[in-house]
Amino acid sequence: MSDTKLDLLVMTVHPDDAELGAGGTIAKYVAEGKKVGIVDLTKGELGSRGTEKTRAEEAAAASEILGVSVRENLGLRDGFFANEEETQKAVIRAIRKFRPEIIITNALDDRHPDHGRASKLVYDAIFLSGLRKVLTFDGNSEQEAFRPRLQLQLIQDKYIQPDIILDITPYWDIKEKAILAYKTQFNSLNEEDGPQTYISNPDFMAYTKSRAREFGRNIQVQFAEGFTSRKLLGVKDLFDLC
Repeated sequence: MSDTKLDLLVMTVHPDDAELGAGGTIAKYVAEGKKVGIVDLTKGELGSRGTEKTRAEEAAAASEILGVSVRENLGLRDGFFANEEETQKAVIRAIRKFRPEIIITNALDDRHPDHGRASKLVYDAIFLSGLRKVLTFDGNSEQEAFRPRLQLQLIQDKYIQPDIILDITPYWDIKEKAILAYKTQFNSLNEEDGPQTYISNPDFMAYTKSRAREFGRNIQVQFAEGFTSRKLLGVKDLFDLC
């Protein structure tokens, strides 16, 4: 993995958020030769199952399956991070380091309160990242101001009407394998990993697949992922639209 400029950066709060919400999108653009990376804001240390160590190992395994160019963890406090200067600058440093054209982040509002807070944090950091008088450093080197062209948000547990739907049919199997790399979290009845939870029940993966089928039905494909946008989206050619 390298820290070169990225085409797409998925910046989400918990290890496994990227795989669940955008695993097919990541796999698609990796396969097309784009440089794609993931930045997890926290280590997911408050999760009911697994440990920081196992979740880090699982994230590494999922990254290998997806073929991403880089994956980093900012180590913010799971459950207790705030949208304030210190955390904003941590996110800004990552944005300026990887200089992605597109950032995908957490849902605007969701069952888990971290998701909406992370979405707002990244949104604010993206704006601030474009201001040259907001100073950040990579080691001893001052970073240049940078703002991505586009930010999109995942649709996670809570259904939100998508603004854009992307066909991931050829990449569903990769997405599923990347999710299931989190062996302590999903499709697991192993009590040694912790108590049974909403997401460890095998029904959760069935629900995840059903969501992808539902999005796909809207554009007449088998599987798709949906995203929202805070701004009006424009296209250069109407014939590119489904």
